[in-house]
Amino acid sequence: MNLKSHLIFTLYTIYGILLKVMASKGKARGISGQYPLVQNVTVTEGGTANMTCRVEYNDNTSLQWSNPAQQTLFFGDKKALRDNRIELVHASWSELTISINDVTLTDDGMYTCSLFTMPVRTAKAYLTVLGVPEKPEIDGLTKPALEGDDITLTCMTQGSKPAADLRWFRNEKEVKGAKEVNASGKTFTVRSSLQLHVDRNDDGVAYTCKVDHVALAQTPQQATEVLEVHYAPRVQIVHSLAVPQEGQYLKLECVSKGNPSPDPVMWTKDGGELPDLDRMIVEGRELTFTSLNKTDNGTYRCEAGNHLGTSSAEYVLYVYDPNALGQHGTDHALIGGVVAVVVFVTLCLIIVLGRYLARHKGTYLTNEAKGADDAPDADTAIINAEGNHAHAEEKKEYFI
Repeated sequence: MNLKSHLIFTLYTIYGILLKVMASKGKARGISGQYPLVQNVTVTEGGTANMTCRVEYNDNTSLQWSNPAQQTLFFGDKKALRDNRIELVHASWSELTISINDVTLTDDGMYTCSLFTMPVRTAKAYLTVLGVPEKPEIDGLTKPALEGDDITLTCMTQGSKPAADLRWFRNEKEVKGAKEVNASGKTFTVRSSLQLHVDRNDDGVAYTCKVDHVALAQTPQQATEVLEVHYAPRVQIVHSLAVPQEGQYLKLECVSKGNPSPDPVMWTKDGGELPDLDRMIVEGRELTFTSLNKTDNGTYRCEAGNHLGTSSAEYVLYVYDPNALGQHGTDHALIGGVVAVVVFVTLCLIIVLGRYLARHKGTYLTNEAKGADDAPDADTAIINAEGNHAHAEEKKEYFI
């Protein structure tokens, strides 16, 4: 074989090898690209679910969607199941997309996309249908409730999937309840109870039960009940003057809190009726004195009640003489000043006396010590100390 023939043979050999490599790559590409690709879908009950199946490479092989019961929905662009809710969105050699409108909980399950190659290749996508919980209802509320009662409020919602969560609020503040979940088919019934020991502070309070669920992100469901509590009244008297004086105007108000409202209230003086209705005016809960005098002195009582009980309060009225009150004020100021001066002088005397005693006690001890140094016995020490003391006094007189 000459050189030319050898070169031609070599070129054909290389070309053949390249064709084989390209063919093997194309075959591998076709196998890997012919596996269908799908995604799981989540939709709220009553919504629309779009199911899409794609392939990267397809040699004109048909795609098919089947439901959880393995019923064919669409084969290519051909509809196989008579269900008006199922429609074709897009059909081509690389994609098959269908829609399921007005989905129900029965549509929930595993859907299959099939590519009819040899062998058939499949991919599965799960359609999750969210069950929308119903509007909650609150039971167990007694209207009206009585102060001291123990009541249980129960909130319930049905039809949720997955199970909903229930939360309680006392006005705007969250309070904890006890939750119970029961399955009923594909959905759940959820209950939450709230124990209350009712007092007067619960009167007019709004108790709200809210439903939390993934299907209610935009439209939360809730129910509210306002608690009405009946309780016996409590009474107090509010007066307009701190120090009532003759000739002044005075108003006493009987403030009573109870439910039902304790109307009317009753005023008495010293256990009997009001004596002077010309100057004492009763209007509703108020007792007004147009011009006070000494005859108004006494104990005034206000009483209010409802079907749950009666309550009362008392106010002792003492009318002061304006002139005597002013004189007493001056006397009190004078007495206070005198007391302050006396206290100050007493403290000064105590300090001076204390210093004097401390100084002379030190001198006595020093002289006694000096006598003890030169004396053979105790008697002599005392005599020497007295002598030294006398000598010291003489020195003091000399220097003076």
